[in-house]
Amino acid sequence: MLKIYILTLFPEFFESPFNVSIIKRAIDNGLIQIELINIRDFSRDKHKKVDDYPYGGGSGMVMKPEPIFEAVEYVDEKIGSKNRRVILLSPQGKVFNHSMARNLSKEANLVFICGHYEGIDERVKTLVTDEISIGDFVLTGGEIPALAIVDAVARFVPGVLGSSQSPEEESFCNGLLEYPQYTRPRVYRGLKVPEVLLSGNHKEIELFRRKEALKRTREKRPDLFQELELTDLDKKLLDLQ
Repeated sequence: MLKIYILTLFPEFFESPFNVSIIKRAIDNGLIQIELINIRDFSRDKHKKVDDYPYGGGSGMVMKPEPIFEAVEYVDEKIGSKNRRVILLSPQGKVFNHSMARNLSKEANLVFICGHYEGIDERVKTLVTDEISIGDFVLTGGEIPALAIVDAVARFVPGVLGSSQSPEEESFCNGLLEYPQYTRPRVYRGLKVPEVLLSGNHKEIELFRRKEALKRTREKRPDLFQELELTDLDKKLLDLQ
C-alpha cells in the first residue's frame, strides 16, 4: 500500500477531491492511504502562528521552520526517516511529468510539504528529498500541485485503475500523446467514427492509433516529437520515407 502524508495549513482543501472518483475507490479498497496533517498543530505559538517576517526585509511573510520540522518528525515516528520521499512543492523545483509519477508510485511512503505566503524558511529544505513544480507559474500554495501529483501517482498504483494496461496507454506514455478515442453513436451530427475502428481488424486498428498518436504529438507537442526515435514503420506511417 502506498501511504501519502500531506503537510498543509489547509487540510480541508483536500476533503472533497479525496472523497470522489478513483482516489476514493483506491482508499476504500486499501490500495492507498492518505493522511492530512495540519502544520498549525505543531506551532508552539499560543495563537498557532506559523509565519514570520523575513530576515533582511522584504514583502510578505515566510513560513517558520519549527512547525514543519516537527510535522515531518511526527511522520518519521510512524514510518522511519529512511523509508520515505519528502516532496516540497515549489516553483523552483523540477517540473513534474509522467515518468516522475510512475517513479513515485513505487515508493512506500510519500510526504508532501505544501508551502504558503512568500515561501518557507530555507532550512526546511534539509528535510527534502525532492523539490517539484507543476509548471512555470506561481500559485497561492502547494495544495493544488500536491493534489495534481497525488492524482497522477495514484493512477500507477496496481489495481487503482482496474487494468494494468490503462496507465500505459495514456498520453505521454512512450513520449506520445494519446490517440483519439470514439464511442457510440457511430455518426453524430454528420461526424463519423473512422471506419478502421469498426473493422474488427486489430492490426489495422493498432497501426491507425499509432499513426494518429504520432500525428497528434507532431502537431500539438513538437517539443515531444523532436525527442522521439522514430522507427522505419513510424516514418512510413507519417509519409517521411
